[in-house]
Amino acid sequence: VITVGYRGSFQFGKDGLADVKFRKLTKILVSGRVALCREVFGETLNESRDPDHGQVERYTSRFFLKHSFLEQAFDMLVEQGFKMVGSCGSGTAGGAAELKPGVDAEENRWSHYNEFVFVRE
Repeated sequence: VITVGYRGSFQFGKDGLADVKFRKLTKILVSGRVALCREVFGETLNESRDPDHGQVERYTSRFFLKHSFLEQAFDMLVEQGFKMVGSCGSGTAGGAAELKPGVDAEENRWSHYNEFVFVRE
């Protein structure tokens, strides 16, 4: 089992006009057995946030991909014999909460999180 998740925002242009950055992803997160994640994602897997580099037969939820192309991640899983068996998502309708410096209020308002669960056939 490998779980792929991402936090992103539905970003719209000024005055509600369409923008080329419709779906903005910050990171694609990867969870699963370490050896399996390495096998599927190879060099595109970023392991820098995972503190336990020694053991191979363990699970982690600290990996992420070096790219932000969700379709590419799905293609890599399908090429290795995986199929999607479930997904879930959540969204926010942010109010007037105090934001951290540098955070775009409009972007934060449309943020969401999605997860996709894959198993090998």
